[in-house]
Order: sequence, then C-alpha cells, then structure tokens
Amino acid sequence: MAEPTLAPGVTTDGAHETSGPRRRLSRIELPDASPLPSPYAEADRSQAVADLLMDNSFDPDGVEGGPFVLHLCVREGRLAFDIRDADERPLRAILLALGPFRRLIKDYHMIVESHERAVQEGGMEARIQAIDMGRRGLHNEGAELLAERLEGRIALDFETARRLFTLVCALHQRM
Repeated sequence: MAEPTLAPGVTTDGAHETSGPRRRLSRIELPDASPLPSPYAEADRSQAVADLLMDNSFDPDGVEGGPFVLHLCVREGRLAFDIRDADERPLRAILLALGPFRRLIKDYHMIVESHERAVQEGGMEARIQAIDMGRRGLHNEGAELLAERLEGRIALDFETARRLFTLVCALHQRM
C-alpha cells in the first residue's frame, strides 16, 4: 500500500506542525537521470530517493522557508544543487567540483558490480555480507565528504548525506 502524500505542515497523524516550515526536502528531481545499467543500480537509486523523502534534514544557509525541492544534476563536471521552493521558484544554487568524489564514486560502482556478480553467481552469504560492509563504508566516507564540502552552505544530517551520496553516484555512472 502506498504511503499517503502529506500536505506541508501536516504530520503523519494528521496534526499540524506548529514550529513553522520544516528544514527538509519535500521533493527531489534528477533531471539528468537516465536508466541505469542494471536493475540493482536502479533499485538503489529509487530506494535512496524514497528514503530521503521519508526522512531528511536539509537546511540551506541563508535560505528562509521550507520544505524545499532539490534539482540535483551534473553540469560541466560539477555537482549542482538547485534548491527551490514548493512552487519551483529558485532559491539558491550550489556547485561542487566532482574531483574530490571521483575515487569514491569509482569504488562505489565497482562494489555494486561485485555485489551483483556475487548474487548472480549464487555467492556465499559471507561474501555478499563482506561486499555490503565495504559498500556501507564507502557510503559513510562519501557522506562525510559531501557534508564537509557543503559545510557553511547546507546543513545535513548523516543519513541525508548518505542518501544524497547514493544519488551522486547514480547520476555519475561512468566517470
């Protein structure tokens, strides 16, 4: 059963929030998103978006209001965070060089491919768990780097940064 879509300021129990607009993302757009090379990678991207929308902390410095819409894409070798309000009015754009992420993205894709091969080959559970541990470690490192690169521009909690890193990897399948 699909989760209900909530109006801004309404909690899951139907009560209205009294603390004002939430500093979070209400929608994520991936304009560059094309079909990914495998069903596993596609499921990973879809799950990251769903998890982000369910629970996130996204607080752009100097931008009032919220919740926000994020258009996340790669432009001229840079990661673009195009932050908008609920009516799609631009609020702030932040560009990050992708260079510091290249090794992590490459390693992430290699681990995803290893996981897919292990599952297809009927790999031992211990092997798949070891690959998953490596993937989680890369996610953590990528989340820390993303939060560090956005410091002073967008405040994120760790889980939001991890999920955004997954989307960065999905947007940049082949570097």
